[in-house]
Amino acid sequence: MDTKYWFVDKTVENLQSYPQLVEAAQLLKEKQAVAFPTETVYGLGADATSDEAVDKIYKAKGRPSDNPLIVHIADEVQLEMLAEEIPDMVRALIKAFWPGPLTLILKVKKGKLSQKVTAGLDTVGIRMPAHPVALALIRLAGFPIAAPSANRSGKPSPTTAGHVRRDLDGKIAGIVDGGETGVGVESTVLDCTADTPVILRPGGITKEQLEEVIGEVQLDPGLENENVARPKAPGMKYTHYAPNAPVYLVDGGVPFMQRLIDERRENGENVGAVVTEETAGEIRANTVAVCGRRSSLETVAHHLYDSLRSFDDQDVDVIFCETFPRKGIGQAIMNRLEKAAGHRLISENPSGR
Repeated sequence: MDTKYWFVDKTVENLQSYPQLVEAAQLLKEKQAVAFPTETVYGLGADATSDEAVDKIYKAKGRPSDNPLIVHIADEVQLEMLAEEIPDMVRALIKAFWPGPLTLILKVKKGKLSQKVTAGLDTVGIRMPAHPVALALIRLAGFPIAAPSANRSGKPSPTTAGHVRRDLDGKIAGIVDGGETGVGVESTVLDCTADTPVILRPGGITKEQLEEVIGEVQLDPGLENENVARPKAPGMKYTHYAPNAPVYLVDGGVPFMQRLIDERRENGENVGAVVTEETAGEIRANTVAVCGRRSSLETVAHHLYDSLRSFDDQDVDVIFCETFPRKGIGQAIMNRLEKAAGHRLISENPSGR
């Protein structure tokens, strides 16, 4: 397949008349899959009402069919079309966080979406992205767009069009290049069908931010369980976000991490390290990727996937990575890193955990 590539300047006015987006929307209308930017990561979009179109997402990504897809909308009219009911709590969340990196799990109206989107569940994850290119594309298409991250299943999510091209060139109809994404990790997925709302996937909106608006919010136990029988949201069941080399999370100081690196290098291995700006000058490895500042975890989230992807070009044998506090967006960072590492953790003080 010949993958078309368009660059779109997100700052221009009247994006819906942009010829590149008109062409991309036409491909979506023809039941093709097209990658596009959001404020979190790049998504691989297709008509959420069409089995034929949604099949192309699963095929291009190599994605398991029991892993549901998030539906992207451009206005609340589309939400009314898809959701069985919209409680007052949900209205409050929409007012506070949409457009933005928050996916709401709601009861779905029967017959409104392809069952391949919901993986046979009676619920659906819906969000309104805070990216002008994404919103313009959805409006031009005229239907809700199902869109997981635009990468091969299991690999780090793409935060640039170049990442998408590397994974999916020749496998999808088109790529809309709208520049680098902002947040850098996917949206928070919040189950609004429970008595107390439950975070199924931490992301760009933190637990603390949600609780400021609606009160108590819980974290799903499935976040720690790799054996979820039937995932209700993306990212709950399968290994995700992983570079080619195995990743080990290191809970300890710089000297401890350096000892781990030195042991592997003495055995002739090519070692990579993911570190922050604060420790970069102290760590010696074959390849060092700086993922941001520990003093500003938003910068770590922004650079996380690019850091993990960078090792695939360096032919490293193993990657050691710093760990982060599970507060604010740190919860999302650690969720992604644990998935990338397959929950492999080396602690300097295991008895103290």
